[in-house]
Amino acid sequence: MTVTLLSAVVLLVLIGVAIGFARRGGRVRAPSVSPVESWSGAAGPEFAALSEAERCDLIFAVAALEDVPSQALLERALDDPSEAVAIAAARALVRQERAGALAAYLAAHPGERAQRIARTSELFA
Repeated sequence: MTVTLLSAVVLLVLIGVAIGFARRGGRVRAPSVSPVESWSGAAGPEFAALSEAERCDLIFAVAALEDVPSQALLERALDDPSEAVAIAAARALVRQERAGALAAYLAAHPGERAQRIARTSELFA
């Protein structure tokens, strides 16, 4: 039952993304980074050119899967150039009780951005 419901949610999100692309008249923006380097490109080439809001939606859809490949994708999403997307990934990791992975990332990437992500993620605990 849970797997079926989860599959339905993921399917609805993907349909929403497809409708969004259709409404733009088939125009696809060039990604700011190459699909190979981008975490969203690792999800599939069709995800490489997503907007910030669409990448956040993708984070929430991927987080619902709770499998090993999805967790790895969430960890890679912490490197997203958009802080909002990185915070969404941090939130997903905390909710999946993977705060250790988040702490390791923050320790490996010190700086103001890491501090802001850490402070925000404390609100999720």
